[in-house]
Amino acid sequence: MAAEATQTKITTVKPLVGRSEKISFPQFKLVNVDAKIDTGAYGSSLHCSLIDVVTENGKKMLKVIPLRYMDKPYRGDAFLFPFSEKKKIKNSSGKVEERYVIKTTVRIFGKDVLTEFSLTDRTNMKFSILLGRKFLKRNFVVDVSLKDRSAKFEARAAKLAAQTDIPK
Repeated sequence: MAAEATQTKITTVKPLVGRSEKISFPQFKLVNVDAKIDTGAYGSSLHCSLIDVVTENGKKMLKVIPLRYMDKPYRGDAFLFPFSEKKKIKNSSGKVEERYVIKTTVRIFGKDVLTEFSLTDRTNMKFSILLGRKFLKRNFVVDVSLKDRSAKFEARAAKLAAQTDIPK
């Protein structure tokens, strides 16, 4: 009689995100920014009011102003990122565009995730931010019948922390 090997499968619970989420950008000091969850898009994209190549201390840099003036968290502050050549990215119409790309941290469900964003003009889009499969894979499960789960999670966590905070 052959002994059968038993295997234990360890699964991790992934947060459930909806069709849109409120996220934060610690580097930009922006909180509760609406982002579209898009499983049809490979990468993530970020609308910028300004995308300019500048020279700072003899180095080429990307100067960007994230979001649009009509977005509630818009601050109009400019930020510098290391310069990188443009990458070829397919837009929602399937056409290839050349875009600059930056890496910045996104806070969602109280967790910071370093994320790559292509910079583009999303003026005519409902959402200034799109989070694609590259961001979602290995980190989240999507349920399109839901939305803003991260904001609700973080509000509950803050409330719980305030209730359990013992004065010194």
